[in-house]
Amino acid sequence: MRIMFMGTPEFAEVSLKSMVEDNRDVVCVITQPDKPKGRGYEMAMPEVKVYALEKNIPVYQPETLRDEAILPLLEEYKPDVIIVVAYGKILPEYILNFPKYGCINIHGSLLPEYRGAAPIQRAVIDGKKVSGVTSMYMEKGLDTGDMLIKKELPIGEETTAGEYHDALAILGGKVLLETLDALEQGTLSPKKQDDSLSTYASQLSKAEGEIDWNSTNEQIYNKVRGLNPWPKAFSFISGKRFVVDFVYKSTQSGNPGEVISADNDGILVACGDGSVLIKEIKIEGKKKMSVEDYLRGHKIEKGTKLG
Repeated sequence: MRIMFMGTPEFAEVSLKSMVEDNRDVVCVITQPDKPKGRGYEMAMPEVKVYALEKNIPVYQPETLRDEAILPLLEEYKPDVIIVVAYGKILPEYILNFPKYGCINIHGSLLPEYRGAAPIQRAVIDGKKVSGVTSMYMEKGLDTGDMLIKKELPIGEETTAGEYHDALAILGGKVLLETLDALEQGTLSPKKQDDSLSTYASQLSKAEGEIDWNSTNEQIYNKVRGLNPWPKAFSFISGKRFVVDFVYKSTQSGNPGEVISADNDGILVACGDGSVLIKEIKIEGKKKMSVEDYLRGHKIEKGTKLG
């Protein structure tokens, strides 16, 4: 079965790797154009491109898919199926309708929950105890196609979005191979999604990272985990922005946003319900440090207001 693969970030690379290592016939890869990254804004290749080039798989990076832009590639490679994993663009109908076996997507949620761009992070932010991966046939709507195979994966109490992303990527590769096996054997049983149960996982923004200290400690705890490693949760102390990778819940209470205590154990901050303990912080322009180290050069009085 001739496979065209469309994907861009690390999550997609894991699925591509699973097919290559399983000796699937991946005839070419379509990925997003190189983009500037990091402080130096140097051009960087998508993870999928890096891996495909290592394996001598032809790579194409069209600026657009509109106006039948990649129809010549489809006609050249004649894929039997197109596998799409976190590609980053909506597929026009001419692509969806081209392959004999259609286009199959690997999505990081248990559809119809968390359709959209950030299903992994939203599940953690919402405090879900379990999510997973769904393979589905693609259609014109956003993640609305018929479901093929679903696999659950628990979300640990302290698991960050980054850690869950990595675990789901591996599960996604397994679901993809299982889906391809069933497709070849003619044993797939597509199931329509119940639109009434759907939820939307909107794209994350940097501004969303600001902590609302009126929230409960549970909500803040989940938000910090769900925004790690990007865009990170943050607040302000003495007018300076700081980010936190993780917090610990506490039952002590006080006025939301005020420091209850600040010592070598950390900064205890009151929330709308309970409080959270911050043990490490990264002040804007500085390296991440322990609160113990920070307090050697900065005094934080009880009652100091954050935000």
